[in-house]
Amino acid sequence: MRYKKIASKKLYFLMNKAVGTVCSTVSDSHPTVYDVFPKDFLISKEGAKLHTIGRLDSDSAGLLLFTNDGKLSNYLTRPENCIEKTYFVCLKKNVLSGAQKIYAEAALKGLTLPPDKKAEQECSAPAKINWLTEDSCNITLTEGKFHEVKRIFLALGNEVVYLKRISMAGLRLDGSLKSGEYRSLTPEEIELLYNGFNS
Repeated sequence: MRYKKIASKKLYFLMNKAVGTVCSTVSDSHPTVYDVFPKDFLISKEGAKLHTIGRLDSDSAGLLLFTNDGKLSNYLTRPENCIEKTYFVCLKKNVLSGAQKIYAEAALKGLTLPPDKKAEQECSAPAKINWLTEDSCNITLTEGKFHEVKRIFLALGNEVVYLKRISMAGLRLDGSLKSGEYRSLTPEEIELLYNGFNS
């Protein structure tokens, strides 16, 4: 399926999600990511609801995609499709160069993730860590287990203190968007998300 065939009926947005917002339509304790959208965007004439493609925790920020295109959303979130997602991470403890190599090699092999609330102990798929400083890095995943980035670094003996998604499926966060702002995707960006997807 190509974007040009569905453009008149479908919506696609990119948001720079703010810390403290939740990816649900209703919340008693936090503002939701849907609060900034006009009400007539939240459901189309065809009855398809605007929803996030994947989620980010309330204390996480960065790239968040919205659509009412259920087929594309399903494709981008199915683990077997190995859609890459990259996060910028700040860590509680500094990691020196020797330990950085150990972290990267362990993540690339896959780790045993500790249990976390509704998630039991489980194994992660290989992840790529690219170090920026002694306490910050980019990490790229191809799955979306519950709190996966945080649990990867817990398994390595460290703790995430800041997490921001900077890319997904080849689409990068728009640096011109302020925290909490969103914009429509361009036709070229929508085509990029459809790359490899056959309806």
